[in-house]
Amino acid sequence: MTLSIGMLGYGFMGKAHANAVARLPMFVDDAPAVERDVLIGRDEAALAAAADRLGFARTATDWREVVDDVDAFYNLGPNHVHPEPTIAALEAGTPVLCEKPLAPRLAGAERMADAAADADVPAGVGFNYRYVPAIQYAKELIEAGELGDIRRFRGRYLQDWLVDPEAPASWRTDAERAGSGALGDLGAHTVDLARFLVGDIERVSGPTTTYVDERPAAEGQGTEAVTVDDAYSAQIRFENGAAGTLEASRVAPGRKNDHTVEIEGSEGAVRFSLERLNELEVLGPANRGFETVLVTEADDPYLEHWWPPGHTLGWEHTFVHENAEFLSAVADGSAYSPDFADGLAVQRVLSAIQESDERGEWVAVAQ
Repeated sequence: MTLSIGMLGYGFMGKAHANAVARLPMFVDDAPAVERDVLIGRDEAALAAAADRLGFARTATDWREVVDDVDAFYNLGPNHVHPEPTIAALEAGTPVLCEKPLAPRLAGAERMADAAADADVPAGVGFNYRYVPAIQYAKELIEAGELGDIRRFRGRYLQDWLVDPEAPASWRTDAERAGSGALGDLGAHTVDLARFLVGDIERVSGPTTTYVDERPAAEGQGTEAVTVDDAYSAQIRFENGAAGTLEASRVAPGRKNDHTVEIEGSEGAVRFSLERLNELEVLGPANRGFETVLVTEADDPYLEHWWPPGHTLGWEHTFVHENAEFLSAVADGSAYSPDFADGLAVQRVLSAIQESDERGEWVAVAQ
């Protein structure tokens, strides 16, 4: 059976997922056959050009006409566009892959998670960094007990694309559409990896900060208020007793896409940087210092699909792995993870950090 895909959005994430779907038959032998069926957007001219470029057979300007007409619906639009189309697709019994964060605010994420639970079809969240082979290898080491009892997690995600105060405003700087700034845009990924590698987060404490209150309007003259955070940091406590810190910034000079994770246990530690995504630094009980492991062997996670050892992968390959897993779940009717329950759990942490900033104290994460 060939699965038809409807994709809302053709920007950054649209390109990433369309590229991944196109690569599946070339590299993943057991992936289901997929048809890039319909691309959804508002601007007919831009939409037609994008459909031609990304390989979609047709276009639509109203998602309502599409969500019950495809085998899988991809919601890759801005955060405020996540809830309604996604819920409609799930109510129609259509599997959904929705980009992170699940929604701008917690209430929307709760509605989406409820709809996914009622639909009983695969509903995945775009936490693609779970699909980095080095992250999968780190999880294998942790689950095998190689690090001993996990004591501490550090996660930071730093970018510099808003350092210039003259950088224009966009939906990502507007709370109504985005929900939050660096917290949801970048922090959602770090929170998901913290949960994936260590466990559920019990409580948080930390501030958010906005350094530039006003930016040039995205269209036309004048300025627009910035109503989201530029950066955040937080102390966290896990349910299993481990502790840690989270941090993200979109105004960190010189940082392009620096997503770093460090995990310390009683017997060892691991360190990972997205800017060196083929490597995992590992410290074991017998080591005097960290050993850099190149995670490109054929028996490393997902590497059987790609190149000989030492021929490194890139950021785009994480989407191939993610799409292979999601579409296989759609074809088989099996469970997929990270699902909307994971997306909701992350959203609850983000919401608790915002509440902690407002109250100036530790806040328990809703369960």
